[in-house]
Amino acid sequence: MNFIILGPPGAGKGSQAKKMVEAYDFVHISSGDIFRENIKNETDIGLKVKNLIANGQFVADEITNELVFDRLSQPDVEKGFLLDGYPRTEAQAIALDHWLESHGKQIDYVLNIQADKELLVQRIAGRRQCPNCGHTYHVINKPPKLEGVCDACGANIIQRPDDNEKTVRSRIEIYEEETKPLVEHYEEKGKVLHFNGNQSIDQVDADVKQALNI
Repeated sequence: MNFIILGPPGAGKGSQAKKMVEAYDFVHISSGDIFRENIKNETDIGLKVKNLIANGQFVADEITNELVFDRLSQPDVEKGFLLDGYPRTEAQAIALDHWLESHGKQIDYVLNIQADKELLVQRIAGRRQCPNCGHTYHVINKPPKLEGVCDACGANIIQRPDDNEKTVRSRIEIYEEETKPLVEHYEEKGKVLHFNGNQSIDQVDADVKQALNI
């Protein structure tokens, strides 16, 4: 089965995607991870999108489509996939529809996780990450044992440039403006399931599994 998971920044898409992949062995395809990998490797596309992401802006549809379709073409995707962070706009969704149809595939369900804006800001602005080993923390929900220091490797943890409060609010506003037509696009196809992202990760996970019954 093939899925899309939607939700504003901080709604818990990544956490739910991870739980679904662990439970059902789908391939998790995150557009954010694809971008960051290209930025890290300083590819041509990575250099183009680096400043856009740092300023809370989104990458052009053509570039995003190219990267995602390349990933969807790889052999491991045959066992099923879960798209996280893509499609972001109705135009991307239409392009994805055409690509999947041409490859004999389809989206089975779209999981839409919704949450209150102020809660989203609190969740994201409090995130911290170790630039050395990748461990993640939160200043309220999951602080390191020693403030500012990674538990795993002792490096100084950081706030990602796109996680500051001003950028977060901008990202949420852009998401709300651009994603409403996207949700409507899939609702017309009868594929959308809505979930309350104000709840704990475990409760949302339980709700998702109950709804899917797989």
